[in-house]
Amino acid sequence: MNELKQSLLMLKQQGRHVVGCLPLYAPLELLHSFGLTPVVLWGLRSEVKDLSRSDRHLQNYTCQVARCLMEFILENNQSVFDALFMYNACDTVRNMPEIIEAGLAEDGINLSIFKLHVPAVPQDRSGAQNYLRDRIHSLIVELERFTHRSFSPQEFSESVNLYARQRELCRRLEALCTQGRTTFASCASLLESAHFMRIEEHITLLEREVLKAQKMPIDASPHKKLMVSGIQAPPAELIEAMESSGLRIVANDMATLARCYEYHPKPSADPCEYYYDFYFNHYPCTTILPAGDRRIELIRKRIVESGAQGFIFFGEKFCEYEYFEIPFLKDMLRSIGVDVLSLELGADDLSNLMPLKTRIEAFAEMLGAVNAS
Repeated sequence: MNELKQSLLMLKQQGRHVVGCLPLYAPLELLHSFGLTPVVLWGLRSEVKDLSRSDRHLQNYTCQVARCLMEFILENNQSVFDALFMYNACDTVRNMPEIIEAGLAEDGINLSIFKLHVPAVPQDRSGAQNYLRDRIHSLIVELERFTHRSFSPQEFSESVNLYARQRELCRRLEALCTQGRTTFASCASLLESAHFMRIEEHITLLEREVLKAQKMPIDASPHKKLMVSGIQAPPAELIEAMESSGLRIVANDMATLARCYEYHPKPSADPCEYYYDFYFNHYPCTTILPAGDRRIELIRKRIVESGAQGFIFFGEKFCEYEYFEIPFLKDMLRSIGVDVLSLELGADDLSNLMPLKTRIEAFAEMLGAVNAS
């Protein structure tokens, strides 16, 4: 509780200019190249317990991602953020900038909010590239005005290389987890911590963990292979329940994890070219509509490559984009002999995870997993 706030306050004390970003796939490299410290405001459920302020602005049937975000910003605003950045994703998130501005205005606070509109059309649609190029140019002008710095292709390239290194290390750590040299429980929190710290610091932590895992022997104990999916990684208690039930997580399709680091664009000093590649060739996510059509086939491929025998979907309550897809996903998985468990998590479920743990244990038993405890 409040660990994120303390981390952000520490960054401010170090003289960092912190930009809170939503949703997950913000142009972090561009913000970093201007000397800013971007943090991704996603997965705040452990930081926010009281949603009373948020619920004055959002319906209580809005997903907990949005409700927790709203509460965290209203509660902390200028004490931890120098500015915010948002781009369009789902129907809820695309309206958040105006809602946040109105909420802050009630307290007499005017916090700079940078916005980017990513065209939600197929890559070959006429005008998509030029439209995004125009939006990126406009964002650069706003950042130059805000930071009193001119855009530097060299500094942008250096930032691109940093994030490429970080994503490569994330993929390497996940591969070591798949091999059984480390557990998903031990590395998930480190992989997710990228959203809340300086990129340079996260690279150092990842390098240390990768070296440590490489020296570990492969776990040869009996297990059933599992792939997990969802908008947010499940709470640590549920990850431990999976692994203690004899399940090994060998692949993940989590938005806060694999969807963030599995794809990295070709290096470029031109941010327009770079982000066209970034958004239109991104790892498929339900929040990036141009990439969504590739999801089912990609998940099939990852299931086959990893040898996963089971699939657990951690649904975000009221996230309609994920739930529109899950019936097709279930049909595909069952057609190739993969058993599926669908669980749902909302703001009111986190205080008692025992029913979800029981369902995970029953699913593991159905797969024939050997209890590891």
